[in-house]
Amino acid sequence: MQTISENTCFGGVQGVYRHLSEVCACEMTFGLYLPPQARSGPVPVLWYLSGLTCTHENAMTKAGFQQHAAHRGIAIIFPDTSPRGEGVADDPDFALGQGAGFYVNATQDPWAPHYRMYDYVLKELRDLVMNRFPLTDSHGITGHSMGGHGALTLAMNHPDKFASVSAFAPIANPTASDWGRVQLAAYLGEDKTAWQAHDATVLVRSRGWPRDMLIDQGTSDQFLELLKPEALSAALATARIPSVFRMQPGYDHSYFFVSTFAKDHADWHADRML
Repeated sequence: MQTISENTCFGGVQGVYRHLSEVCACEMTFGLYLPPQARSGPVPVLWYLSGLTCTHENAMTKAGFQQHAAHRGIAIIFPDTSPRGEGVADDPDFALGQGAGFYVNATQDPWAPHYRMYDYVLKELRDLVMNRFPLTDSHGITGHSMGGHGALTLAMNHPDKFASVSAFAPIANPTASDWGRVQLAAYLGEDKTAWQAHDATVLVRSRGWPRDMLIDQGTSDQFLELLKPEALSAALATARIPSVFRMQPGYDHSYFFVSTFAKDHADWHADRML
């Protein structure tokens, strides 16, 4: 693993690292913030999954999580959103290809050789950071937009791996949305039964979640019709899953929205991981 940079931040260290991923068959880059408490021993870690077009860097520099993480004594990990580099399949449409991995394991060409972000986040990167940094086995997961979709689906499919889950403006019902149907068909094929494990609304109905969850969504989000928050909200109510689902008046889909409520989400996870 190569250290790209390490900077002191709120008494801790914001690092950026690169490694050769066997799962994605390319080099992958990620950010990891270690709070000052990590100097005294292992700390819990919150995973932040970013949205379409983002890299590891967007939330790391725009969301403001480090201050809140330092206050609560938790680490934050910022994975990339897809495999990248020469030889990695891409598409000129921003919603597919590099920057748009959708946190699935692709089974279709030309995506299958590299686009395995599900296993990358859940297994390979998790094992790497656990072996190299002072982290405990207590993990939470959150994310924005496509990353909110990834956070919810990974958590509900693996409740043993995550103590807590939240999301910012998640793609909540991708099997019923143009932000989902196109990507799931491209990555997983036309058999829609393979899509079910990657739809938060469907998973709420079929698997549920044994704890509570926090969702924030802006009422002025320009992508509301694609995100379909009402489907997830209704499913949570029907399944009687304890949840805080907040429609935030006036907020759009930007990092101004994410940064405004980053403290609430950091505290939510810290309260459940510590």
